[in-house]
Amino acid sequence: MDTKGKKILIADDEPDILEIIQYNLQNEGYEVYTAKDGDDALMKAKQVKPELIILDIMMPKKTGVEVCEILRAQPAFKETLIIFLTALNDESSQMKGLDTGADDYVNKPISPKLLISRVNALFRRVTKAEPTSNGVLTIDNLVIDPVKFVVEVDEKEVTLAKKEFELLYLLASRPGRVFLRNEILNQVWGNDVIVGDRTIDVHIRKIRQKLGLDCITTVKGVGYKFDL
Repeated sequence: MDTKGKKILIADDEPDILEIIQYNLQNEGYEVYTAKDGDDALMKAKQVKPELIILDIMMPKKTGVEVCEILRAQPAFKETLIIFLTALNDESSQMKGLDTGADDYVNKPISPKLLISRVNALFRRVTKAEPTSNGVLTIDNLVIDPVKFVVEVDEKEVTLAKKEFELLYLLASRPGRVFLRNEILNQVWGNDVIVGDRTIDVHIRKIRQKLGLDCITTVKGVGYKFDL
């Protein structure tokens, strides 16, 4: 994967962590910028326009969650990749972080090599899932056409129900990103429709069966993500 020219912003209030991550990402070919607190992260993000932001959660001035919420509310950062890198490893913190629109949630401590592999994988997944001008997603042997409402696997058409299609397209639009159950319900079924948690489970099972692909991963207690 070509990393040259890809900009990454790291925000953490621990200088040692900033230095280590910056050094290793630069060795990988990334253009790396750093921020020491939440306000600094927002300022640098607007200046640099990075493709990826790595945020600590417990930072001075503004937490990583607050920074993520502010950035996601701005059109310029809707598609920016965001990873939380934090010592908070409880389920509620993870759900809150992902609920703000983060693409990944990584617990400290983590080796620089493993973090780099997560970063590289995230870039690869997003590159694979970049839609064409008419919104068509092509990921390996899977094609999802939102205009024709058609799904193809190995050039063979697969018929999905409307909600199954919408659910698949949502997950496949951001491979590797964990979508919370409430987020899926709101985006696919809408706030005005009352459905149970089992509704998503049933639709996921049907999608897997019809596609014949193990492309949707269940993140226990959190939600689902697309991996192919």
